Amino acid sequence: MRHFVLGTICLAGLVTMTACSDKTDESVERAIQDVNAVDESNLSDVMLTVADPNEGISYFQRTLKNNPDRIDIQRGLAISYVRAKRYTEAVPAWSRVTKHKESTANDLVDLADSQIRAGQWDAAEKTLDSIPPTHETFKRYRLEAMIADSNKEWNRADSFYEIAVGLTTRPAGVMNNWGYSKLTRGEYAEAERLFGEAIRQDSTLFTAKNNMVLARGAQRKYTLPVIPMVQTERAQLLHTLALSAIKQGDTETGKVLLREAVETHPQHFEAAVRALDALENS
Repeated sequence: MRHFVLGTICLAGLVTMTACSDKTDESVERAIQDVNAVDESNLSDVMLTVADPNEGISYFQRTLKNNPDRIDIQRGLAISYVRAKRYTEAVPAWSRVTKHKESTANDLVDLADSQIRAGQWDAAEKTLDSIPPTHETFKRYRLEAMIADSNKEWNRADSFYEIAVGLTTRPAGVMNNWGYSKLTRGEYAEAERLFGEAIRQDSTLFTAKNNMVLARGAQRKYTLPVIPMVQTERAQLLHTLALSAIKQGDTETGKVLLREAVETHPQHFEAAVRALDALENS
């Protein structure tokens, strides 16, 4: 009887040890999976930020072969195409994301963004029209404004730009776009004001500075605005202003501005020198 009891205890102990062993194995396996998931997530973040965009494309393509239904990997591939400026390939990649059961309105906005970058304006407009009006984001309205601009629907464009500006803490870029829209319409004073606002928001935005000079030149205001600029920027802006003057027939003013640009630039300013030589030898 004692042997039977002892045997039963041993058997129970063996079963318990086996069960513990199984649980331990499961815990270890789960821990390994968790670590792998964290590592993969970190690697995905790296591929979407600091890594070379084409390396990111290769990584997400490889990962997608083993995980074809994972929307985060599909998004990673689409984002990488955009980062690599491979917009024609980005469009079908984003289109695939939007067909996923877990896709969101943000994915449609990103598809429209890629379509615009790829020059597919009509398709982008249709994509934006398919997004519920309740989805109100900065990026959505910035794209809506660009579409309205392309259709020369100026009132709609102004409305969308205004909404977009109110939905971001960094409005410099969209203000620059809005100013350029005004510039193309011939509303030079309003364009100059918007470029000034963009520069006030981001004093490093050289595109807005250059556009502001174009707006001033179109009004025959041939002096540089009082804005932050380094010496090289000053020379480049003088060159832009000179070309604007020449375009309007104010050739002598253009020559003066070109000479000033050449003298201002800390190095040899080839473009300004060539323009000045062409004028003086014509």
